[in-house]
Amino acid sequence: MAHQSLYRAYRPQNFGEVAGQEQVTGPLAEAVAAGKVGHAYLFAGSRGLGKTTVARILAREVGCTERDLYEVDAASNNSVEDIRALTESVYTLPFESPYKVYILDEVHMLSKNAWNAFLKTLEEPPTHTIFILATTELEKVPETVRSRCQVFEFKKPTRRGLTEHVKAVAKKEGYTLEPDAAELIAMLAEGSYRDALSVLQKALTVSSDKKLTREEVEKVTGAPKREQVHALVAALAAAPPAGGRGAALAAVEGAAKGGADMSLYLALVLAALRSTLLIRYAPELRDSLKEELGADEYATLEKYVGSTRPYITHKTLLAFLTAAERIRYAPIPALPLELAILELFSAE
Repeated sequence: MAHQSLYRAYRPQNFGEVAGQEQVTGPLAEAVAAGKVGHAYLFAGSRGLGKTTVARILAREVGCTERDLYEVDAASNNSVEDIRALTESVYTLPFESPYKVYILDEVHMLSKNAWNAFLKTLEEPPTHTIFILATTELEKVPETVRSRCQVFEFKKPTRRGLTEHVKAVAKKEGYTLEPDAAELIAMLAEGSYRDALSVLQKALTVSSDKKLTREEVEKVTGAPKREQVHALVAALAAAPPAGGRGAALAAVEGAAKGGADMSLYLALVLAALRSTLLIRYAPELRDSLKEELGADEYATLEKYVGSTRPYITHKTLLAFLTAAERIRYAPIPALPLELAILELFSAE
């Protein structure tokens, strides 16, 4: 296991081990138990959610062995000739299983002619054949194909769900993951279980005491430092000369010159501002927030809760959310954040 990727080592082996996709695994498990397995499935969702893993589990649950399981990368086998060769092979009987199962990944990459060549077989395959199609772009799959399949959409996990997942895996590996370190890993994963475990594996390599801190995650991933995030939040909360427009702009400039990814920096700032507002306006959430953020981060943000300055409000969140929409198109990554700050301080 030491030489195996974490996402491979902890890949679910049955429906019950699949995290956060009960709307998919529940119906599939019931269909297998009732002996009512369909002939064609379409799994849709962004990368790293477990589409291929669930497809393999389904194949295993219907009694398909490795000899009768075929995995095809449709991105590189997307021609009419490729599909014709596949459809001809489905008519031969399985070697040793009740079914031959074909898993076609990234099926939205098939050409129009390839889809046309595939439709008839997809609609009426041999009784011993099951097709499982997987895609990250459901809208590119023709409606004629979707109508011939049972469609299951995989959901992105919540950040809380990803946080708990990486903490559980770290514990199994013999490590303690501090709450704010787990939170950062979840944010870096951008809604992908696989990416979360890849980031975790990279972070574990720098820990010498089996206790992984946020600073260690920042170091190994190049994520913006917590101090850079706090500098902007503090500038928004404090009165001049410690705070104000100039201090806020200086905080953004410091993060940019430090080489921070400005999209991630903005996401971390938004998370800190949101937590600050929740601490201020939802006292009943404070215990859970302290557990989620970690004692140190909570204590830092709590200092800004009592600020009488008007720059940590719902309007602040809205201004930075607008910046998040603009940042992907900005020629200067820091510019949307600077504009948001100037808008907030426009009354001065």
